[in-house]
Amino acid sequence: MRLTTKGRFAVTAMLDLAINETKDAPETKPVTLAGISERQDISLSYLEQLFSRLRRQGLVKSIRGPGGGYNLAKNYADISVAEIINAVDEQIDATQCGGHENCRDEGRCMTHDLWSSLNTKILEYLAGVTLADMVASQQSGQKVLITPRNCSGTHEKANTHEKSVAINTATAVVN
Repeated sequence: MRLTTKGRFAVTAMLDLAINETKDAPETKPVTLAGISERQDISLSYLEQLFSRLRRQGLVKSIRGPGGGYNLAKNYADISVAEIINAVDEQIDATQCGGHENCRDEGRCMTHDLWSSLNTKILEYLAGVTLADMVASQQSGQKVLITPRNCSGTHEKANTHEKSVAINTATAVVN
């Protein structure tokens, strides 16, 4: 199981877009793919392919003409990492069979349920982490552990140097 470059770059580009569309401006300004390409060292043609898919899935909108570029199509608190990965047709699957239960001689392998459960946990986690959570972690300038909203639990303070920060309905721990 692995997340490929397509999924990683899509998440990175969307995070860059979320950070930069309102940077230094009271209103939303379009962000160019050339700017994202330069800041993140991602090929412009690759970004064009990714943003075409992201646009078709309703995560970004394009603005044509001089001063054009891309903006988020909805609030960044409403866009999960899982949505971004799914929008670019990335499949996260720990099973050998792609969930078809034909891992071994057209039958299920002994560990199928283990890997299938892992898939569920990964997707639940990614669905619980939003662009807003990631923007907050980037803007704090500190390492932030993001716990998805659908997990019930609180973080205990390990020492006096650790503090808890609420981001929307998620919990982030800043070290």
